[in-house]
Amino acid sequence: MKNIKLYDKEFCLFIGAETIDRAIADMADRMNKDLQDAQPLFLCILNGSFMFSSDLMKQITIPGTQISFVKVASYSGTTSSGEIKELIGLKEEIAGRTVVILEDIIDSGRSMAHLLTYLQEKNPERIVVATLFHKPEAAVCHVPIDYKGIELANDFVVGRGLDYDGLGRNYPDLYILKS
Repeated sequence: MKNIKLYDKEFCLFIGAETIDRAIADMADRMNKDLQDAQPLFLCILNGSFMFSSDLMKQITIPGTQISFVKVASYSGTTSSGEIKELIGLKEEIAGRTVVILEDIIDSGRSMAHLLTYLQEKNPERIVVATLFHKPEAAVCHVPIDYKGIELANDFVVGRGLDYDGLGRNYPDLYILKS
């Protein structure tokens, strides 16, 4: 589809699924080489990164790999508190392990910075950050990104796990808000 409408907003096709798939395949190839001896625990940050995580994990061939799904609770009412209140779903012991955070998009970096601090307190051997999309112009906090799929300008996008008030995550392509 060239255009979609979500609630009151119009979006047009920005990046096709084939381009996104290639970026994920390249990332998987690099991870398979770099982390081959690590037996990593991949942490899929819900809700947004479920599609990215699924596509990536189908291509990970590292022996001993595990995946877990977690949700960061940082909201108070309808606004972000800017601090992680709770990491819902982390049941695995991560001390001494290589942890790979899978995120759909890193823009301001605030959530990722807080998540990194939270996880570091649990003494992992190493934390690796992988994001499908990155908006460097939106950065407020510098966070290390080990694996990056596609860099974007600071525009509002939906699709491939990204949403507008809960809609649009299901599209395999990425759409940009029409101006």
